[in-house]
Amino acid sequence: MIEKIDKDKLPHHIAIIMDGNGRWAKKKNLNRISGHLKGVDAVREVVTACRELGIKVLTLYAFSIENWQRPENEVVALMSLLKEYLVKERPEMVKNNIRLCAIGRLEDLPPDVHQTLQETIRQTEGCDGMILNLALSYGGRSEILHALKGILADLKKGRVCEEEIDPQLFSRYLWTWGIPDPDLLIRTSGEFRISNFLLWQIAYTELYMTETLWPDFNREELLKAIADYQSRERRFGLTSEQINGPEE
Repeated sequence: MIEKIDKDKLPHHIAIIMDGNGRWAKKKNLNRISGHLKGVDAVREVVTACRELGIKVLTLYAFSIENWQRPENEVVALMSLLKEYLVKERPEMVKNNIRLCAIGRLEDLPPDVHQTLQETIRQTEGCDGMILNLALSYGGRSEILHALKGILADLKKGRVCEEEIDPQLFSRYLWTWGIPDPDLLIRTSGEFRISNFLLWQIAYTELYMTETLWPDFNREELLKAIADYQSRERRFGLTSEQINGPEE
């Protein structure tokens, strides 16, 4: 598969909705936590593959605002897995020049998890080879409301005026400010939903849905998604002739 990938046409930013851990576990007569454990292995493989390919930004939808409503034992296990992942992978991130970022209502995280997250962000802030961006306690609608409130507050303080408000200024108030919009969004497990993920940022993102459950998603599956992305023509509202020039 690797020979089918054009290294000159790689997506700059890949975002992934990691779905299917529970169904993977159910198919194997295991509990849901076992599915999440296997899902962490998939995270490691995909992060490594993206780094080796030269992907500059990888955003993973790790925990949504709605996920707090799951059974308490599952939420506790997920937070424990997150903390363990951050501690274990911190030296590898530094070694492989990967900078960790996080978006979402991070203050919702348990204090010890929040502290571990911030420490990992701090220790990797000098890395510039790749950005691993975790969406934690994240929701697209909440992000947009957060941005709106920020703009309204600055309007009252006179920091911005109404005439200045445009998509570029609005983007500066989003949690993803400083990170380019995704070129490719992958969703695993066969679902055809955005699930409140990066609603503003994916306006012109290419979508790729796969039946593969997240614990089974690996390097080859990632390469399939990238190959499919490279087969598409991205026009951003223009015509093919405007992008490629008139046919001879």
